[in-house]
Amino acid sequence: MPGIIAAHREGRGVILPRANAREAGLLKTGSSFVASHLLDVNSHLKQVQDLEKVRPASLGKPNFTEDMKDVVGQAVARRALMIAAAGNHNLLFQGPPGTGKTMLASRICSILPVMEESSALEVAALRSIASRQFEPETWRIPPFRAPHHTASAVALVGGGSTLKIGEISLAHRGVLFLDELPEFSPKVLEVLREPLESGYISISRANYQVRLPARFQLIAAMNPCPCGYLGDPERQCRCSPEKVGRYQSRVSGPLLDRIDLHVQVSRLNDHDRNHLMSAKTSCSQNSESMRERVTRARQRQLGRAGKTNATLAHSEILSHCRLPAQDEDYLKQAMQQLKLSTRAFFRILRMARTIADLEDTADIQKQHLLEAIAFRFPR
Repeated sequence: MPGIIAAHREGRGVILPRANAREAGLLKTGSSFVASHLLDVNSHLKQVQDLEKVRPASLGKPNFTEDMKDVVGQAVARRALMIAAAGNHNLLFQGPPGTGKTMLASRICSILPVMEESSALEVAALRSIASRQFEPETWRIPPFRAPHHTASAVALVGGGSTLKIGEISLAHRGVLFLDELPEFSPKVLEVLREPLESGYISISRANYQVRLPARFQLIAAMNPCPCGYLGDPERQCRCSPEKVGRYQSRVSGPLLDRIDLHVQVSRLNDHDRNHLMSAKTSCSQNSESMRERVTRARQRQLGRAGKTNATLAHSEILSHCRLPAQDEDYLKQAMQQLKLSTRAFFRILRMARTIADLEDTADIQKQHLLEAIAFRFPR
């Protein structure tokens, strides 16, 4: 796929195996031909018999098997997921086992806007390099990667004796979901810090040096302690304070500081629990309606700054995330009382901007700021 894109950019035709015809059909410009045998290529070059031209790929409407309407209760977590999707913010779900953290995370792609063609071609090229199966029907759906917590650093970031594409690059322009976050090796988690800031990963080996794209959205989930029931009103925690401390310290402060939304996912209340099999308790908003709101918010961001709010630079934050004087003073007080880092301060502003965009509001208002602070520091 990368070779086809490069050839078309130079205005050159391409002859490729028939197995790659569907990938080449994604490109609307240039001339691509398919051949089943080298003798066919020979006949084409001698102008004896022309090769078959690649036909444009038939792209159907994305069909999601998982929908937000299946989620029972968890209004706060659903709200956080929509904010994260709208602004491309990183998000952490924390709570006891069985509360729906994984279920919520697995549905984020169903509310994300479809990718622009240029972004979709980047993703298709990376999948082609990694020899992943290509499906034209889903090529504009943002990728969702969920590596197991036993994954090595090479599996996550790429590399090896011969270059392999890692999970963070396969999640480029999409979502990287890390379930059971503290179970990952701390060394593996620390390698995420560079791509979370820069959007790429640099790999240096004895026989090659390469920089791979890795602009992904991090969604993570974790239990509060090794047994999972710290603070649970229904189950008693069996962990000592030392075990809890060791468990939580496996995720470093600098990594947590790069996660915008920290959301406590609690057990269902009695009403929702007693009606789990009733459609009436399902989410009132399905994925399609949520995706429409998210798409409108993204369009506001792209029209204003040409990028999502999560990737706004410092100067752009000062320009697009201005606060009234009294709200700016309030945020400064919160920064002092909550011991906010400078990074957290600006991430709250980005989040408040996203919340305002979801409400189709030109200016950030006090309630938007309060909600952003609340998601940064949940009780």
